[in-house]
Amino acid sequence: MANALSQLKQAIDQAFESLLVESHIANGELTLIVEVSNLTQLMKGLRDNDAFLFEQLMDVAGIDYLTYGLDEWATQEATSQGFERGRQAMPKSSWPKQRYAVVYHLLSVTLNHRVRVKTFVAEDSMLVPSLVNLWNGANWFEREAFDLFGLLFDGHPDLRRILTDYGFIGHPFRKDFPVIGELEMKYDEEKEQCVYQPVSIEERILVPRVIR
Repeated sequence: MANALSQLKQAIDQAFESLLVESHIANGELTLIVEVSNLTQLMKGLRDNDAFLFEQLMDVAGIDYLTYGLDEWATQEATSQGFERGRQAMPKSSWPKQRYAVVYHLLSVTLNHRVRVKTFVAEDSMLVPSLVNLWNGANWFEREAFDLFGLLFDGHPDLRRILTDYGFIGHPFRKDFPVIGELEMKYDEEKEQCVYQPVSIEERILVPRVIR
């Protein structure tokens, strides 16, 4: 398995040397990193080249590196800060690359191999080329990444929210988005309809209590 993955990496490196920023194998998975400007060309090559035949797009996901390397996830005892995201005390990460990235998982059913492709996105534009023209299945995946992270997929035929509703404010998978949200919905008896109002839940840090 490891030898096959190394051979796949070597073949991709040779075929797309001018397009790749880097490639590496970790935890039994091959990851390719590419600039946004080269994403479409690389993906088309991975799909159409007879040596790779990645005919299936398995998933598209956004990543927010805002607090990369800083969050506590101790499970054996209570953490010092808790797991709630407090907006006022958001720590600053020393992450040197762009804050946001998009990750694609490709599968070759014909040749039985997989690859992960990652591209970093400029925060001032959040713009990524849509891959709907290459894989029709990218349609809903890209809408989900737009909804949850605010990523904009250029050329998408119908880029609108898919999980949250039309009145939702913000993008809930961003690390600086409060867990309690911005708005809450209730039924207004006078208007006889559902209305939105500012969230009434008090934002607080949740630190697990250890009882011995």
